[in-house]
Amino acid sequence: MESFNLESHLNDIYATFPEGNHRPIIGLTSDHADIDATLRDRYYKQVVAAGGTPVIIPPVADRHVIINTLEHLDGLILTGGADVNPLWTGEEPESGVGHVNGERDLAELLICRLALNRQIPILGICRGIQTLTIALGGHVRQDMGTTEVKHSQNADRTLPTHSVRIEQDSYLYHIYESENIFVNSFHHQAVDNPGKHLRITAKAADGTIEGVESTEYKSFLGVQWHPEWLEADGLKLFSWLVKRAAEYREACDVHSRVLTLDTHCDTPMFFPQGIHFERRDPRILVDLHKMTDGRQDAVTMVSYLPQPREGEDFSQLVDYAKIQTSMHRPGATITPTQYANLIFDKIEEIVAANSRYVSIARTPQQLYENKAAGRKSIMLGIENGFALGQDLNLVKHFADRGIVYITLCHNGDNDICDSAARTNHTHDGVSEFGEEVIREMNRCGVMVDLSHGGVKSFYDALEISQTPIVCSHSSCRDLCDVPRNLYDDQLRALAAKGGVAQITIYKGFLCKNPSEASIVNVMQHLEHAIAVAGIDHVGLGTDFDGDGGAPGLADSSELINFTIELLRRRYSEDDIRKIWGGNWLRVMTQVQNYGK
Repeated sequence: MESFNLESHLNDIYATFPEGNHRPIIGLTSDHADIDATLRDRYYKQVVAAGGTPVIIPPVADRHVIINTLEHLDGLILTGGADVNPLWTGEEPESGVGHVNGERDLAELLICRLALNRQIPILGICRGIQTLTIALGGHVRQDMGTTEVKHSQNADRTLPTHSVRIEQDSYLYHIYESENIFVNSFHHQAVDNPGKHLRITAKAADGTIEGVESTEYKSFLGVQWHPEWLEADGLKLFSWLVKRAAEYREACDVHSRVLTLDTHCDTPMFFPQGIHFERRDPRILVDLHKMTDGRQDAVTMVSYLPQPREGEDFSQLVDYAKIQTSMHRPGATITPTQYANLIFDKIEEIVAANSRYVSIARTPQQLYENKAAGRKSIMLGIENGFALGQDLNLVKHFADRGIVYITLCHNGDNDICDSAARTNHTHDGVSEFGEEVIREMNRCGVMVDLSHGGVKSFYDALEISQTPIVCSHSSCRDLCDVPRNLYDDQLRALAAKGGVAQITIYKGFLCKNPSEASIVNVMQHLEHAIAVAGIDHVGLGTDFDGDGGAPGLADSSELINFTIELLRRRYSEDDIRKIWGGNWLRVMTQVQNYGK
């Protein structure tokens, strides 16, 4: 018999500690009718049954309300309801379009897109699959017209009325463990083109699209039927979402405790072109919005200098017109050293303009201080010792500017060493000048980076350097046989001297067919490097904006997915801390303390 004594109910809660276990918070978009925000109880009851905590989200398009809501969500359900206004897809309404709900459209499209940016797991149901599709650039038919299968049943909502065929190797197949299931149906619209970010995973017998999911290994899934009414069979979908939401929350919690550092991006090469680091700028892969969405703390931004071929002028290899404008010196020439300084000037300008949110860090301690203060960090590096010319004094100059490493060369031999690509074996490894550069880098506390270096250059540097060397963005040659990757023997030698190899996301270094590269390949390279070199000698250097990025890890906003994959593979938090920058910072500390 139910008790109406409040104290007895509270005593049940107070009898144990903690008072309740954490359950993933699942947001449910609500309908709007007249003056009411409404939601059928089947939705939130299924969330509770699946082990989640349901929170009903009113259809409010206020940016601050949406952003603050998303800060607390672990998963999102886009619920069913009226048609989306076709004007949102740039179309005029057709005669068959049904009732549209002006209160819902903008609010749901905004929260959907912003949740997608943050990699929050999403389940779209009926109208929700259409909202998800539209938010990701796909297309929805306003009215299906006459179809072979009846998609607006007269039967009870709990009764399945038609079959759906499911693609193998899809979320739905793993959820239902079957190629055929039976579903209910209440719709006259349907997805007809999921776009590039979603793929079709289920169809009705008449070809109507019944299920879509992410093409990028993300936890985004949409179904055209109403699983909230299908009890046990429907619960399977809600359980999938709650499980993915738990993974997402665990990853977010790890990021709150662990410093996350990407050791290599080329974003600064775009800064002279009027890039807005404070905006979600579609021209670059790393900015404040994307770093925040992906819960990334820090990045090493390099001044990248292309290596001229014989007869080429350096100024012809960079976007010189934009550089001239930014220097306010039309017609002026620029040396590699001047260019490197210009890039660092631009980074400093951007940081100064956004000093509340981002700072330049020179040491591991400054990285941790910035994280504690809620600021992002940028570290500085040089990609290609060509910036030094033949002036050894420039090592100290750039060290004083705050650089933490110099990649000795790029594609093509320079005065320091031979390259892995476009090499003429000019020096048979590291040159005499290159040996002086490495020793001066040791003296100045600058890390020696051999990504792009040839094999002989690598081993020469390993012997010359008095501190461990690093490879800021390289992958494994055993898995993808390209000159830029590291042989297993190189990985072992690097580890034996205490160095670190940072796995990169450049597609051409991940698999034989770059168009097929994805986060799956990144994890394969990481785990291979761990197996060969050990957990203390690996990390991540994305090469974002230097053609780095692959589905699942396409820009900084998706770096939380890297952590989710590590957790799925049952890496401990201590190991995740090492991979996410702890190993790299151990070497940086050794290098910066050398000779003190």
